[in-house]
Amino acid sequence: MQEKNKYGIWIKIISIAIPVVVAILFGVRVDYELPIFLPPIYSSLNALTAVLLVLALVAIKSKKIKLHQRLMQTCIALSLIFLVMYIAYHMTTDPTPFGGKGFTKSMYFFILISHILLSIALIPLVLISYVRAFQEEFPAHKKISKITFPIWLYVAVTGVVVYLMISPYYVY
Repeated sequence: MQEKNKYGIWIKIISIAIPVVVAILFGVRVDYELPIFLPPIYSSLNALTAVLLVLALVAIKSKKIKLHQRLMQTCIALSLIFLVMYIAYHMTTDPTPFGGKGFTKSMYFFILISHILLSIALIPLVLISYVRAFQEEFPAHKKISKITFPIWLYVAVTGVVVYLMISPYYVY
């Protein structure tokens, strides 16, 4: 029981710390020009994550447990790499205003805001899902994963959609 409490505490700490640190770092500007333009790269990481999430679902439905495990660990790693690149880009680059109008602008902000809010909610869901699998609590893992999977897939796909919608307005 002590080990479960330890993970629970860490999940809470990490789930709060990541959004707080990201919010703080968004207020920090570093006068440095990145050698590459990151948005298409981290958008591609989102696309790859979405594909791997679906493949991981197919793998577990096919009882390919090790493949499922490797795919999910890869998705977590890709999400962490995405987060680092996303922060680096926003610390070194002024925000790009969305230039669309009317319904397109409303749709963009709906997708963006839902993407951001669900990405924050996703942190504890992924951590809980991972810990339950790690602890071989598979019924509990399956139960939380039924919530985690569609949210994670939505966040990954809408990350790509947000990039595609704002990409015409980037200043290179």
